[in-house]
Amino acid sequence: MTVFKSVVLDWLPPIVTRWLRRQRGEGIRFEGEFATWDEAASRCTGYDAQGILNKVLDATLKVKRGEAAFERDSVLFDEIDYSWPMLAGLMWAAARNGGKLNVLDFGGALGSSYFQNFAFLQTLPEVRWSVVEQAHYVDAGVAHVQDELLRFYKTIEECLSENQPNVILLSSVLQYLDSPNKVMEILLQSGAMCLIIDRTPFSAETKDKILIQKVPSSVYEGSYPMRVFSKEKFMRILDADWREVASNLSPEAFVQSTEGGEFSFQGMLLERRR
Repeated sequence: MTVFKSVVLDWLPPIVTRWLRRQRGEGIRFEGEFATWDEAASRCTGYDAQGILNKVLDATLKVKRGEAAFERDSVLFDEIDYSWPMLAGLMWAAARNGGKLNVLDFGGALGSSYFQNFAFLQTLPEVRWSVVEQAHYVDAGVAHVQDELLRFYKTIEECLSENQPNVILLSSVLQYLDSPNKVMEILLQSGAMCLIIDRTPFSAETKDKILIQKVPSSVYEGSYPMRVFSKEKFMRILDADWREVASNLSPEAFVQSTEGGEFSFQGMLLERRR
Protein backbone atom coordinates (compact mmCIF):
# COMPACT_ATOMS: atom_id res chain seq x y z
CA MET A 1 0.00 0.00 0.00
CA THR A 2 2.86 2.40 0.79
CA VAL A 3 4.41 1.86 -2.65
CA PHE A 4 1.04 2.39 -4.33
CA LYS A 5 0.48 5.65 -2.47
CA SER A 6 3.95 6.85 -3.41
CA VAL A 7 3.33 6.14 -7.10
CA VAL A 8 -0.02 7.93 -6.99
CA LEU A 9 1.57 11.02 -5.41
CA ASP A 10 4.26 11.05 -8.10
CA TRP A 11 1.59 11.30 -10.81
CA LEU A 12 -0.57 13.95 -9.13
CA PRO A 13 -0.13 17.63 -10.02
CA PRO A 14 2.14 19.46 -7.52
CA ILE A 15 -0.69 21.68 -6.28
CA VAL A 16 -2.67 18.56 -5.31
CA THR A 17 0.22 16.83 -3.55
CA ARG A 18 0.98 19.99 -1.57
CA TRP A 19 -2.66 20.15 -0.47
CA LEU A 20 -2.65 16.47 0.57
CA ARG A 21 0.52 16.88 2.58
CA ARG A 22 -0.93 19.91 4.38
CA GLN A 23 -4.00 17.85 5.26
CA ARG A 24 -1.77 15.16 6.77
CA GLY A 25 0.24 17.74 8.69
CA GLU A 26 3.34 17.22 6.57
CA GLY A 27 5.60 19.82 5.03
CA ILE A 28 6.51 23.38 5.90
CA ARG A 29 3.75 25.63 7.17
CA PHE A 30 3.49 29.41 6.85
CA GLU A 31 1.42 31.04 9.59
CA GLY A 32 0.24 34.57 10.17
CA GLU A 33 0.43 37.63 9.13
CA PHE A 34 2.15 39.60 11.91
CA ALA A 35 2.41 43.34 12.39
CA THR A 36 6.16 43.44 13.10
CA TRP A 37 9.25 41.28 12.75
CA ASP A 38 9.80 41.32 16.53
CA GLU A 39 6.26 40.09 17.16
CA ALA A 40 6.79 37.10 14.87
CA ALA A 41 10.29 36.43 16.24
CA SER A 42 8.98 36.32 19.82
CA ARG A 43 6.90 33.27 18.86
CA CYS A 44 9.74 31.38 17.15
CA THR A 45 12.64 29.18 18.17
CA GLY A 46 15.00 30.76 15.60
CA TYR A 47 17.99 29.41 13.68
CA ASP A 48 20.58 29.43 16.43
CA ALA A 49 19.52 26.18 18.13
CA GLN A 50 22.54 23.90 18.47
CA GLY A 51 20.47 20.88 17.46
CA ILE A 52 19.86 22.35 14.00
CA LEU A 53 23.57 22.98 13.43
CA ASN A 54 24.41 19.44 14.57
CA LYS A 55 22.03 17.97 12.00
CA VAL A 56 23.30 20.23 9.20
CA LEU A 57 26.94 19.42 10.06
CA ASP A 58 26.30 15.69 10.15
CA ALA A 59 24.53 15.79 6.78
CA THR A 60 27.20 18.04 5.22
CA LEU A 61 30.03 15.73 6.29
CA LYS A 62 28.23 12.76 4.77
CA VAL A 63 28.06 14.64 1.46
CA LYS A 64 31.72 15.63 1.72
CA ARG A 65 32.72 12.00 2.38
CA GLY A 66 30.65 10.80 -0.58
CA GLU A 67 28.12 8.94 1.57
CA ALA A 68 25.26 11.05 0.16
CA ALA A 69 24.86 13.04 -3.04
CA PHE A 70 23.27 16.21 -1.73
CA GLU A 71 22.07 17.98 1.41
CA ARG A 72 19.48 20.71 1.84
CA ASP A 73 18.36 21.97 5.25
CA SER A 74 19.98 18.87 6.83
CA VAL A 75 17.94 16.49 4.64
CA LEU A 76 20.03 14.05 2.58
CA PHE A 77 19.30 13.00 -1.01
CA ASP A 78 20.57 10.10 -3.12
CA GLU A 79 20.64 12.34 -6.20
CA ILE A 80 21.58 15.99 -6.55
CA ASP A 81 18.54 18.23 -6.85
CA TYR A 82 20.04 20.91 -9.07
CA SER A 83 18.77 24.44 -9.19
CA TRP A 84 19.52 24.82 -12.88
CA PRO A 85 18.82 28.59 -12.98
CA MET A 86 21.31 29.11 -10.13
CA LEU A 87 23.91 26.94 -11.84
CA ALA A 88 23.37 28.75 -15.14
CA GLY A 89 23.95 32.06 -13.34
CA LEU A 90 27.18 30.81 -11.75
CA MET A 91 28.56 29.54 -15.06
CA TRP A 92 27.41 32.76 -16.82
CA ALA A 93 29.33 34.81 -14.26
CA ALA A 94 32.42 32.64 -14.70
CA ALA A 95 32.22 32.89 -18.50
CA ARG A 96 32.23 36.69 -18.24
CA ASN A 97 35.39 36.53 -16.14
CA GLY A 98 37.65 34.22 -18.13
CA GLY A 99 36.33 31.11 -16.40
CA LYS A 100 37.14 32.42 -12.93
CA LEU A 101 34.44 32.25 -10.28
CA ASN A 102 34.63 33.99 -6.90
CA VAL A 103 31.36 33.59 -4.97
CA LEU A 104 30.18 35.41 -1.88
CA ASP A 105 27.51 33.01 -0.62
CA PHE A 106 25.63 34.94 2.05
CA GLY A 107 23.73 32.65 4.41
CA GLY A 108 25.13 29.55 2.71
CA ALA A 109 25.01 27.27 5.78
CA LEU A 110 27.96 24.86 5.61
CA GLY A 111 28.41 25.15 1.85
CA SER A 112 25.27 23.38 0.63
CA SER A 113 25.26 25.19 -2.75
CA TYR A 114 29.01 24.66 -3.15
CA PHE A 115 28.71 20.88 -2.77
CA GLN A 116 25.51 20.85 -4.84
CA ASN A 117 27.31 22.35 -7.83
CA PHE A 118 30.81 20.96 -7.29
CA ALA A 119 30.75 18.64 -10.32
CA PHE A 120 30.41 21.72 -12.53
CA LEU A 121 32.61 24.03 -10.47
CA GLN A 122 35.60 21.72 -10.76
CA THR A 123 35.60 22.18 -14.55
CA LEU A 124 36.48 25.87 -14.11
CA PRO A 125 40.11 27.02 -14.07
CA GLU A 126 39.71 28.98 -10.84
CA VAL A 127 37.07 28.83 -8.09
CA ARG A 128 36.82 30.45 -4.69
CA TRP A 129 33.65 30.03 -2.63
CA SER A 130 33.17 32.15 0.50
CA VAL A 131 30.27 31.51 2.87
CA VAL A 132 29.18 34.28 5.26
CA GLU A 133 27.15 32.82 8.11
CA GLN A 134 26.30 32.96 11.80
CA ALA A 135 29.31 32.62 14.10
CA HIS A 136 28.57 29.07 15.30
CA TYR A 137 28.13 27.86 11.71
CA VAL A 138 31.41 29.49 10.72
CA ASP A 139 33.24 27.88 13.65
CA ALA A 140 31.90 24.47 12.63
CA GLY A 141 32.68 25.11 8.97
CA VAL A 142 36.27 26.13 9.64
CA ALA A 143 36.83 23.16 11.95
CA HIS A 144 35.19 20.42 9.88
CA VAL A 145 34.30 21.47 6.31
CA GLN A 146 36.65 24.16 4.98
CA ASP A 147 39.07 23.27 2.19
CA GLU A 148 41.29 25.05 -0.32
CA LEU A 149 38.31 26.35 -2.31
CA LEU A 150 35.62 26.73 0.37
CA ARG A 151 36.05 29.30 3.14
CA PHE A 152 33.82 30.60 5.95
CA TYR A 153 33.48 34.14 7.34
CA LYS A 154 31.45 35.70 10.14
CA THR A 155 30.85 39.05 8.42
CA ILE A 156 30.63 40.42 4.89
CA GLU A 157 33.42 42.87 5.73
CA GLU A 158 35.76 40.07 6.83
CA CYS A 159 35.04 38.20 3.60
CA LEU A 160 35.66 41.26 1.42
CA SER A 161 38.97 41.96 3.15
CA GLU A 162 40.31 38.74 1.57
CA ASN A 163 38.19 38.43 -1.58
CA GLN A 164 36.99 40.28 -4.64
CA PRO A 165 33.85 38.30 -5.56
CA ASN A 166 32.40 38.49 -9.06
CA VAL A 167 29.07 37.00 -7.98
CA ILE A 168 26.84 37.32 -4.92
CA LEU A 169 24.60 34.34 -4.14
CA LEU A 170 21.49 34.81 -1.99
CA SER A 171 19.79 31.43 -1.88
CA SER A 172 16.78 31.20 0.43
CA VAL A 173 18.19 33.76 2.85
CA LEU A 174 16.85 37.31 2.29
CA GLN A 175 13.42 36.40 3.64
CA TYR A 176 14.89 35.45 7.04
CA LEU A 177 16.71 38.74 7.65
CA ASP A 178 15.39 41.40 9.97
CA SER A 179 16.89 44.14 7.76
CA PRO A 180 17.43 42.75 4.25
CA ASN A 181 17.85 46.20 2.67
CA LYS A 182 20.81 47.00 4.94
CA VAL A 183 22.48 43.72 4.00
CA MET A 184 21.94 44.46 0.32
CA GLU A 185 23.58 47.88 0.74
CA ILE A 186 26.67 46.29 2.28
CA LEU A 187 26.82 43.63 -0.42
CA LEU A 188 26.79 46.35 -3.07
CA GLN A 189 30.19 47.42 -1.78
CA SER A 190 31.66 44.10 -2.92
CA GLY A 191 31.94 45.27 -6.52
CA ALA A 192 30.47 41.98 -7.77
CA MET A 193 28.96 42.27 -11.24
CA CYS A 194 26.46 39.40 -10.87
CA LEU A 195 23.70 38.83 -8.32
CA ILE A 196 21.87 35.49 -8.05
CA ILE A 197 18.71 35.30 -5.95
CA ASP A 198 17.20 31.84 -5.45
CA ARG A 199 14.18 30.34 -3.62
CA THR A 200 12.86 33.66 -2.32
CA PRO A 201 9.16 34.37 -1.62
CA PHE A 202 7.36 37.12 -3.51
CA SER A 203 3.76 38.25 -3.72
CA ALA A 204 1.75 40.53 -5.98
CA GLU A 205 0.93 42.76 -3.00
CA THR A 206 2.18 46.34 -2.72
CA LYS A 207 3.83 45.79 0.68
CA ASP A 208 5.86 43.07 2.37
CA LYS A 209 4.22 40.60 4.73
CA ILE A 210 5.68 38.92 7.81
CA LEU A 211 4.82 35.29 8.53
CA ILE A 212 6.14 32.45 10.67
CA GLN A 213 7.64 29.46 8.88
CA LYS A 214 7.37 26.17 10.76
CA VAL A 215 9.58 23.25 9.85
CA PRO A 216 8.09 19.73 10.18
CA SER A 217 9.50 17.58 12.98
CA SER A 218 10.60 15.03 10.38
CA VAL A 219 13.34 17.52 9.40
CA TYR A 220 14.01 19.26 12.74
CA GLU A 221 11.99 21.20 15.27
CA GLY A 222 12.18 24.82 14.21
CA SER A 223 10.25 27.99 13.53
CA TYR A 224 11.36 31.45 12.45
CA PRO A 225 9.99 34.72 11.12
CA MET A 226 9.89 35.05 7.35
CA ARG A 227 9.27 38.00 5.07
CA VAL A 228 7.25 37.68 1.87
CA PHE A 229 8.49 40.46 -0.39
CA SER A 230 6.30 42.65 -2.53
CA LYS A 231 7.77 41.90 -5.97
CA GLU A 232 6.97 45.39 -7.20
CA LYS A 233 8.64 47.07 -4.22
CA PHE A 234 11.64 44.70 -4.27
CA MET A 235 12.40 45.28 -7.95
CA ARG A 236 12.01 49.04 -7.54
CA ILE A 237 14.74 49.02 -4.86
CA LEU A 238 17.06 46.87 -6.98
CA ASP A 239 16.52 48.80 -10.20
CA ALA A 240 18.92 51.61 -9.35
CA ASP A 241 21.93 49.28 -9.25
CA TRP A 242 20.93 46.02 -10.96
CA ARG A 243 19.42 44.94 -14.27
CA GLU A 244 17.37 41.75 -14.40
CA VAL A 245 18.77 39.25 -16.90
CA ALA A 246 16.41 36.33 -16.22
CA SER A 247 13.88 35.09 -13.67
CA ASN A 248 12.37 31.74 -12.78
CA LEU A 249 9.79 30.03 -10.60
CA SER A 250 11.49 27.91 -7.92
CA PRO A 251 10.43 24.28 -7.30
CA GLU A 252 8.38 25.36 -4.26
CA ALA A 253 6.27 27.38 -6.72
CA PHE A 254 2.99 28.82 -5.41
CA VAL A 255 2.06 28.31 -1.76
CA GLN A 256 -0.45 29.67 0.71
CA SER A 257 -0.23 30.74 4.34
CA THR A 258 -2.65 29.28 6.87
CA GLU A 259 -4.67 32.49 6.49
CA GLY A 260 -4.94 32.09 2.73
CA GLY A 261 -2.32 34.56 1.55
CA GLU A 262 -0.78 33.35 -1.72
CA PHE A 263 2.83 33.89 -2.75
CA SER A 264 5.46 32.13 -4.80
CA PHE A 265 9.12 31.24 -4.45
CA GLN A 266 11.17 32.72 -7.25
CA GLY A 267 14.72 33.21 -8.42
CA MET A 268 16.43 35.78 -10.61
CA LEU A 269 19.75 36.58 -12.21
CA LEU A 270 20.85 40.22 -12.24
CA GLU A 271 23.89 42.14 -13.48
CA ARG A 272 25.21 45.36 -12.07
CA ARG A 273 24.45 48.50 -14.04
CA ARG A 274 27.72 50.01 -15.22
